[in-house]
Amino acid sequence: MIVGVGIDVAGVERFGDALARTPSLAQRLFTESELRLPDGARRGPASLAARFAAKEALAKSLGAPRGLRWQDAEVRVAESGRPYLVVTGTVLARAEELGVRHWHLSLSHDAGVASAVVIAEA
Repeated sequence: MIVGVGIDVAGVERFGDALARTPSLAQRLFTESELRLPDGARRGPASLAARFAAKEALAKSLGAPRGLRWQDAEVRVAESGRPYLVVTGTVLARAEELGVRHWHLSLSHDAGVASAVVIAEA
């Protein structure tokens, strides 16, 4: 059963500008593993904008309650290349309250826009 669906978009250039303007923003929004590629290189603005959109979409799928912490949701990538979510803390507590047991995540970025769709399933 679907508990919630969330979608979000982020302008890549605008998001990159925000990260450049406020260097501490990246550390507030993302976990260390989200900031870096497997080889240790830093992720680019399109990839980070898509991850930000995923966190926004995730919050919407949970009803957008106050108090969710950005770093309590992490976007990871399986060896197959498929993105998935790992939730802890405030996000996990809300998901458990709603009976969410599985997440579906889709990320995209093209033509200067990053997007994400999250489906929360019981």
